[in-house]
Amino acid sequence: MHVHGIGVCALKGGRHRSRSHVLLGPDGPVGDRVFAVVDLEVGQVIRTVEHPSLVTCGARWDDGVLSVEIDGQRIEAVPRMSGRRLALDYWGRAAAMEVVHGPWAQEFSRLLGRAVVLARCSVVGAVVYGDSVTLSTTGSLGRLADEAGIIVDERRFRSTFTIDTGDAAAHAEDSWAGRELDLGGARLLVGHGIPRCAVIDLEPDTGARGTSLLKTLAGYRLNAGEIEFGVYARVIRPGTVSLGDRASLRPLSGPGRSPT
Repeated sequence: MHVHGIGVCALKGGRHRSRSHVLLGPDGPVGDRVFAVVDLEVGQVIRTVEHPSLVTCGARWDDGVLSVEIDGQRIEAVPRMSGRRLALDYWGRAAAMEVVHGPWAQEFSRLLGRAVVLARCSVVGAVVYGDSVTLSTTGSLGRLADEAGIIVDERRFRSTFTIDTGDAAAHAEDSWAGRELDLGGARLLVGHGIPRCAVIDLEPDTGARGTSLLKTLAGYRLNAGEIEFGVYARVIRPGTVSLGDRASLRPLSGPGRSPT
């Protein structure tokens, strides 16, 4: 197995950015989901499933400069922290953030049709739904493409890593739960499956709704009310992961068990 794809986004819910490599720190991919668009009136982080135009916004966070493409216009500046700290609702839990001063709020408000601000996470992972790393596989993407009868863009699933599993059966990653996975210079502990929502039916570049992939996936992946695709993972050894790096499950320990 090897790393087929890498993706992150500095802006929560923004366009998933393909990368040639990424540094995994103890808390996950460095520079991933650092900023989020916030509605102060209701005290919530804006959700992509409710505002699909957010996926059209590509963001880069490099050397202290935030560059965001909003409705075709690139807005670049050094964020200035306002000192206004927030405890926002993020899917039922508190997310500690701080409002950012800069040129982005006005443009985001125009795009989304409501008054919003840009905020930076005060704690790494504040707007991460599950574990900090997500994994999908080429085998599972191929199975979904066969079921749906269309080519499936892997960016729809916004995975940190897409693993090429070769000739392995679809959804082989289901069996990785509790296993350690070496990726390049890093090591992950694989967790449970990822429940999916209608975001996978959004076109990755335009945010347009045009597929019924969630319905198709539910036809063969519905489990206890959840439609799962891919798995969560967390970092247990930081390091850099690059495209093409080997992906290797570590041997199970204990009597009667052998490496995969």
